Amino acid sequence: MKNFYIAITGLVISCAAYAQNKDVLQKDRLTYALQTAKDDSTRALVMTQLAESYRDDDLVRDSTFFYGQKALELSRKIGYASGEAKSLLALSYYFFSRGNFTNALELGLKALEIARANHQQFDQAFAMIRIGNVYMSLKNYREALKYFQETRELTYNSKDSFFYAVTFWRSADAYNQLGLPDSALISAKKAEDTAIGMGNRFIQVGISSIMADAYAMKGLDSLALMYYRKDPSIELAKFFKDRGRRDSAIAYAKRSYDFGVRNSFRDMEFNSALLLSELYSDTDPGMALQFHKIAMEVKDSLYGAEKVAAATSLGFQQRERQSELEMAQLAYRNRIKLLSTLSGFAIAMIVAIILYRNSRKEKQANILLQQQKNEIAQTLADLKTTQAQLIQSEKMASLGQLTAGIAHEIQNPLNFVNNFADLNSEMIDELTSELKEGNIPEAISNAGNLKANEEKINFHGKRADEIVKAMLQHSSTGNGHYELSDVNRLVGDYSRLAYQSYRSRQKNLQAELIIDTDPNAGTALMIPEDIARVIVNLLNNAFDAVDEKQKADGERYHAIVKVSTKREGGKLLIKVKDNGNGISENIRDKIFQPFFTTKPTGHGIGLGLSLSYNMVKAHKGEIEVNSINGEGSEFTVWWLTPGPTFAKRESGEGVSD
Repeated sequence: MKNFYIAITGLVISCAAYAQNKDVLQKDRLTYALQTAKDDSTRALVMTQLAESYRDDDLVRDSTFFYGQKALELSRKIGYASGEAKSLLALSYYFFSRGNFTNALELGLKALEIARANHQQFDQAFAMIRIGNVYMSLKNYREALKYFQETRELTYNSKDSFFYAVTFWRSADAYNQLGLPDSALISAKKAEDTAIGMGNRFIQVGISSIMADAYAMKGLDSLALMYYRKDPSIELAKFFKDRGRRDSAIAYAKRSYDFGVRNSFRDMEFNSALLLSELYSDTDPGMALQFHKIAMEVKDSLYGAEKVAAATSLGFQQRERQSELEMAQLAYRNRIKLLSTLSGFAIAMIVAIILYRNSRKEKQANILLQQQKNEIAQTLADLKTTQAQLIQSEKMASLGQLTAGIAHEIQNPLNFVNNFADLNSEMIDELTSELKEGNIPEAISNAGNLKANEEKINFHGKRADEIVKAMLQHSSTGNGHYELSDVNRLVGDYSRLAYQSYRSRQKNLQAELIIDTDPNAGTALMIPEDIARVIVNLLNNAFDAVDEKQKADGERYHAIVKVSTKREGGKLLIKVKDNGNGISENIRDKIFQPFFTTKPTGHGIGLGLSLSYNMVKAHKGEIEVNSINGEGSEFTVWWLTPGPTFAKRESGEGVSD
């Protein structure tokens, strides 16, 4: 995958760069242009083009750094902004091709800054594509998509649609990596149409494998195979080889080999010959050996030129020394034989001693390694035990925090039950009296009132029962089974419980809790006790945030925590938003790490968000955070789930004490 990104990243800044390292004549032309350049700006530009032309040549790739550095120094000396940006991008690619993504990204961003400051549209587009490709290698596909989108907007009205097509091409690859084949196909189709319109065969061929991957991801193997066949690379041959279709694999491997030979694509020629050697190994050893020799010859020509020259020189020197030795042996043969015998014996003794010592050291090292292995295994077991205890402690802590909220929530329905029960006792006495007096109409009226009161008692009793059951679900360790649960009811119940629980611990908190549920949320497939813990944890963090800001700002601050549900297509979203102080950018990437916390010692062990993250991940979902310093934070929990199947239940907005 890395090699693929490097190939894509090697986008061109001129016709010289498009030719790639196979075009030796182009390098000669650029070298001549450098020698005959009449001004420094032309020299700087030609040196950047030379740097780009050497970028994929393994034997002389350091020339990229040499020419890029020279171009950078000259451009800065004469104040040539475009040359500075281009040379920084050449150096960025140099570090990128060596896996130094930090330097590559730093130089790419610096080039983008210079290009923007000087309104250089071409250099901006070039820089953003290279930055996007660095993020692709870092597997930060969403960040890469941002740069590709910005490049596309920048080049939308450009007469040269090359960059415009490339952004769709790279975006399609990013969507594939994110598991979004539909989006990948849309972008790939736009890239293909644009490439066809501009007659760019390079992009058309390159996009085929991405479309093939997307169709394969959707289970459309026939379409995937059709697009695999458009690419003359060996990927299709490997595809057939892995599926046991040897004849097809050989046919496409030969096609790839011939294509590589015709077009001087030495890497393709080498990989194809090597694959053909493997395919023929069981049925035709002669052909296998023939292609193996070809592969080794190509490999040697690609990677062994300097080694062959060095070996030839060493061989010549060795032959001369051998001739001198033979001449000396004519005069001193007997002495040499004796010395040779003694030397051989001495060498044998030395070798024996060395082997013996190495054997002893190896045994000692093995014993030490086994001891260290046992110690590491014991330490790992202890860590796992400690982690399990900490996780259980975190769960029990969240249970304890809900106790006060449970008491408050149960007290309301119990008050209704008690009040209506007392009222029914009085009405029964009245009913008895009316019956004794024969006042039947009044007795019937009282009986109706009794029935209505009993219905209210039954309703509030069931409400208390629901709260208890919800609490039992939260306190259980969970059976890990998915079930269809009413989303709005679960969110409403646990939001109120968390609110009352927090108020019982922080009585000075004056916060408004808003519960905004989507009537279309319906039911969702989930492990309810896990999602309940996630909701409670996010709300506790939100209450902590607004409580901290309220203590700092006083009465002029109105604390608001909002919980909402939303169904968007196949996604179910639960959002928790607060208007607290927000999360600083320097710790935003760490908040889901186990044991990371900004709370004082004794106020949390830093497992809440980590546990929540893992629970949502188990639902094949995500927790996303959007925060602005001084304005608040919003956490979004989402996962894919079937559409609503049960009757929808609306929840009221707002919560009061």
